[in-house]
Amino acid sequence: MKNTYFKIAAATLVLGVSTTSCQEEFLETIPQGQFSTVGLENAQGVEGILLGAYAMIDGYGLDGQSGWNGTIDNWVYGGVVSDDAYKGTDAGDQPEQSFLEAFDFQPTNLHLRNKWRAVYKGVARTNDVLNTLKEAEDVTDARRAQIIAEARFLRGFFHMEARKMWERVPYIDDETFELSDLESSKVPNDSEIWPDIEADFQAAMNVLPEVQSDPGRPTKWAAQAFLAKSKMFQGWDQSTGEANTAVLQEAKTLLEDIVVNGPFSLTATFQENFLVGRRNNEESIFEIQFSISSATTAAANEGTTLNYPYTDPWGCCGFYQPTQNLVNAYKTTANGLPLLDTFNEVDVPNDQGLAWDDPFDPYDGPLDPRLDHTVGRRDILYKGYKIHGSDFIRDQSYAGPYSPIKHVAEPEFFGIGANPRLSANNYRIMRLGMVILWLAEAEVELGNLERARELVNLIRTRAANPDGFVPRAIQGAERNDFTIVEGEPAANYVISTYPGPWTDQDQARKAVRMETRLEFAMEGHRFFDLQRWGIAAETMNEYLEEEMTKRTYLEGVSFEKGVHEFFPVPLEAIERSFKDGAPTLTQDPAFQ
Repeated sequence: MKNTYFKIAAATLVLGVSTTSCQEEFLETIPQGQFSTVGLENAQGVEGILLGAYAMIDGYGLDGQSGWNGTIDNWVYGGVVSDDAYKGTDAGDQPEQSFLEAFDFQPTNLHLRNKWRAVYKGVARTNDVLNTLKEAEDVTDARRAQIIAEARFLRGFFHMEARKMWERVPYIDDETFELSDLESSKVPNDSEIWPDIEADFQAAMNVLPEVQSDPGRPTKWAAQAFLAKSKMFQGWDQSTGEANTAVLQEAKTLLEDIVVNGPFSLTATFQENFLVGRRNNEESIFEIQFSISSATTAAANEGTTLNYPYTDPWGCCGFYQPTQNLVNAYKTTANGLPLLDTFNEVDVPNDQGLAWDDPFDPYDGPLDPRLDHTVGRRDILYKGYKIHGSDFIRDQSYAGPYSPIKHVAEPEFFGIGANPRLSANNYRIMRLGMVILWLAEAEVELGNLERARELVNLIRTRAANPDGFVPRAIQGAERNDFTIVEGEPAANYVISTYPGPWTDQDQARKAVRMETRLEFAMEGHRFFDLQRWGIAAETMNEYLEEEMTKRTYLEGVSFEKGVHEFFPVPLEAIERSFKDGAPTLTQDPAFQ
């Protein structure tokens, strides 16, 4: 299989593009001795700069910062800041994340600064592509159109990441941007940029092919899905939670076309979307590509390296631990339906305070089988490696007994590089399951409740496939030994479709939103879903009221409506935006 990011690494070494574009920091002083694009204004040079733009899509590897600050899977900003995950590890590690988890949002937080740098460096690289292309005379018209479409897709992608994080962000296009002029990047953040994002995705959608030979390049369908996603973020008034049915109708048209006419289908089992061996599968619309070999780890998935169990074979670092609230959400009724309103009243038992070999009575109540592909928990086989126990956890008393699992490569793809936490497990940022549930969201607000039920049931039918159930495993004499009991599931998995009909819009809305959480938990989307639905404050404060009784460091923490839905603009960005004696960027009024 071709791997775009492997080719990026090779291309940047040959062409020096990484050096060329890396030095173009948004609102950052350009070091002396930077390279320019002189000599790259030709077909080969433009292709190299484009690959350099792709290299920024994972948000990792920025000069002077670690990848988890800007990584595209947003495990910090979409997960730790939500009810899906704690920061994890121990109290003293990565305090910037502890502040974010406690909703102590400060413009001086280096994590926020580095996320801003990552997305706007990506923007700079895409504009560099477009401007260099204008001077390249040996590019065919057909390829020129494709390069523009790919660059505009990426530019929309980076700006969307910024707009999700910050309510007030600048949009920078190629007409404004000049690589040699630092002042050109100093654009005010005084207008709404969703129309600009949509224009980029629409332009890409109009030109890109339906199939690409390189799986890391966007297709027409990918651009269409991201255009729909931009509309889903505008589909609700985030202060009132009221639906904008006109925008959701526009989203529905795009989403329905993908579901009905696109070349995609749900994988047979849920976990196939998290396996190295099933990258770029039939459900995939757009994935962030990674690769690894014994010779090089330069294109591996480094953004998740903190989020591995504290036991062998990984040995570090214990971040991003699932919450008890999330585990409880996977409880079902005896007939296999979610407990929409009461799931958090009684906890699923855990092994808090127990050694891995202490006696433990497992929960025998009905559970959604997706739980054990999302959360590592006591006595359940952890992605084929070993049975999960308290030795997986760095400090149970601080952040609980659970481990993340979706990002972990399966054993047959483990240990290829020197770092055991590096893998070629792609990040599935856009897949058919998302499109189906977004369409269900739109249908609920448009009053088409039975269509919404049909769509949700597609997802639940796949989850109910027993071929995808985690098998029961029995602990062996040695810690890493186990025996699988053939034909016996690891827990009492009970899941069914909604028998219908749906007649209550409020209940239908709850059902779709719960399904979205169950399907995409621990993938970095949860906080942004709560944000766009306009229910972040009520959801998070209800969560915190209970969780602070379990995690003492959350005592006194609360979510302030109208403040914590977005992050403050980084102070460094504001300070570096001065032009003609005044900053072009202004702080979000919520943080002034």
